[in-house]
Amino acid sequence: MVKSKIFNFTLSFCILHFAFCILSLGGCTSKKPQEKKITIWHWMSDRKDAFEVLAGKYKEQTGMDVEFKLFFPPDIYSQKVIAAARAGNLPEIFGILGEKKTVGSFVNAGHTLNLNTYMQENNSRWMKAFYPQTLEVVIFREGNSYGVSQGIYGVPIDTTVMQFVYNRSLFEKAGFPPDSPPVTFDEFLHYAKVIKEKSGVDGFVCGWGEGWLLNCLASEWAINLMGEDKFLNTIEGKVPYTDKQWIEVFSLFLKLKDAGILASNIATMTNKEAEDAFSKEKAAFSFNGSWAVNVYKQLAPQLDYAFFSLPQAGKYPLKVWGGAGSSFMVNAKSQKADGAVKFLKWLTLREQQKFLIKETNNLPAIKDCQEDFPPILKNLVNSLNVLTHPNVWPQNEDSRVIEVINRGLQKIVMGLKSPHEVASEIQEVKERISSR
Repeated sequence: MVKSKIFNFTLSFCILHFAFCILSLGGCTSKKPQEKKITIWHWMSDRKDAFEVLAGKYKEQTGMDVEFKLFFPPDIYSQKVIAAARAGNLPEIFGILGEKKTVGSFVNAGHTLNLNTYMQENNSRWMKAFYPQTLEVVIFREGNSYGVSQGIYGVPIDTTVMQFVYNRSLFEKAGFPPDSPPVTFDEFLHYAKVIKEKSGVDGFVCGWGEGWLLNCLASEWAINLMGEDKFLNTIEGKVPYTDKQWIEVFSLFLKLKDAGILASNIATMTNKEAEDAFSKEKAAFSFNGSWAVNVYKQLAPQLDYAFFSLPQAGKYPLKVWGGAGSSFMVNAKSQKADGAVKFLKWLTLREQQKFLIKETNNLPAIKDCQEDFPPILKNLVNSLNVLTHPNVWPQNEDSRVIEVINRGLQKIVMGLKSPHEVASEIQEVKERISSR
């Protein structure tokens, strides 16, 4: 009997001791130094050093460690984020590279925190700090086509604007005023031809091996030629791609080819290759994003160039492709979500945004920083009022249709397909997908 009592007492003590150890371990775990850390995954190799400086500054101010982990190139990064979401081990903060449908899938799977409550605190002070067009890219409106609950699901850290760029030095050599870029499509062709004849360089270079750049430019010209309503009606299936105004859009790319101004390998060229060619003054014109300021500064600090708006081919108001260039999402399943939000609030304060402007030459996500813009970015400010982007449209075109559009445009500039043939192929795919 005594032995039995001793055994029972010993067993009970061991069980209690084991439970206490487990609880202690959990308590200790929550107090370990690594728990005082927020991890951020990103793909922005050009901002690695700037992010690390900001991380050090944040630790000085708050005692919180912030680790920016870079994964590059972007397609590798995207694969890693998707794999981490499936495995349930996303970091506290991450970005999503992809169309709004992809972002919506993360939200619906419970991976992305709805930031409405945080954005609306203190009379919506945080939300009001952003450019509305930039914030719009990470908002899901009520009744959206993705089945996502209404809310703000990301924090923009910069703003992107797509524009044409031109080499001012080549303009002067050809006898054109360096401060007077072309306004219309026909003027653009004329300038490019003359500069090519006089300087022996390509008239236009762009990374059209990356289909999204072709799609972006085609969308801007389509809106200019047919108006935004008709453009969006096409996506909804109410207007066919064989409509005569779509044929006009595709014909613009044929005119570019026939003018003889395009770089010879433009249909297979990456954007980095195009940026390198433009920085070496191998072309008079290009089409690129506002991030190009930082790229050209690294490649050719003395390059004399400027941005200008889309050469108009139609009568409707111009829309400029742009919005949030990069955004961070908060892991909704993380126990440190509140701390992650606090850091993102700090990151988007004016002082940090000014630092990023200076170090990376990117447009900020928040307003009231114009006095800190380098001169090359200042003429992009007006474009912020006319931004458009697939992520703010009521509905996105099916990715399979977009692929056919991009491939068709590449074939046009290579002389392999006519605008009518490409339009028919696009519409055939559109109808086939819609009928399923």
